[in-house]
Amino acid sequence: MKGIILAGGAGSRLYPLTSVVTKQLQPIYDKPMIYYPLSLLMMCGIREVLIITTEYDQPFFKNLLSDGSRFGIKIQFETQPEPKGIAQAYLIGEKFLQGEDSLMVLGDNLFHGNFASFRAAVKQQLAKEDGLKAQVFAYPVTDPERYGVVEFDKKTKEVKSIVEKPEKPKSNYAIPGLYLMDGSAPERARVQKPSPRGELEITDLIQSYLDEGSLRVEVISRGMAWLDTGTPQSLLEANAYIATLEQRQGFKVACLEEIGLRMNFVDTNHFRKVISETPNSPYRDYLNIILKEYEEE
Repeated sequence: MKGIILAGGAGSRLYPLTSVVTKQLQPIYDKPMIYYPLSLLMMCGIREVLIITTEYDQPFFKNLLSDGSRFGIKIQFETQPEPKGIAQAYLIGEKFLQGEDSLMVLGDNLFHGNFASFRAAVKQQLAKEDGLKAQVFAYPVTDPERYGVVEFDKKTKEVKSIVEKPEKPKSNYAIPGLYLMDGSAPERARVQKPSPRGELEITDLIQSYLDEGSLRVEVISRGMAWLDTGTPQSLLEANAYIATLEQRQGFKVACLEEIGLRMNFVDTNHFRKVISETPNSPYRDYLNIILKEYEEE
């Protein structure tokens, strides 16, 4: 299983902030936004990640994350020449995927809570039980017209339809930017027709799995928070959410170095080296606390 983070696009809804730095490098309290989707992939056990960016922004991502060895993972980069839809990521990432299953997360989506259901979904995807080839998730929202929307049969609970940004949504269940797909995703995207707005819609790609009965849709439980940070208001809400958690509970959300240690991607010797290379800061103080606690466990 490999991971993809789609971090391209113009971020026009956040202008003029994005005229200075791309959306996925905007701060979410004390860390760049890209840390949060990357943490999800790591916590699902994924150690090979492709980050898709614009050509202009890619040097900034490389400067921040390098090759991922600091966190015990391998990061590669590709560019998205122009935004032509989420499904385009599978064409850009085809060489990286090499026919393997993938978990893709959008770079401006933040998930927080118990990741057990996501980890279970990864295991189910790899097992290919009951002809399963793809999985997406459904999350209740108050503004479903902004997202891809899932319509469920009220009696059987089976998926009836998936529609991208409908004017009149048939449910309030949005599809978050998190997609599990098998190795056929690039080929499916290649034969996909662009939508009227000229994009390869992710909902059309998902529909191809639904049509053949190989799609699973899981409703995310109330214990999981999902924040789409693509607007000024949602960006502010995400900052407040993470700040409250960290200040009240004393731990950091999406600390990639800590996740690498706890997932056994790195050992304590590597972690000490990482600390020694970290600038003197509250972040370094936190890493020292984590190391001490880890060695005492």
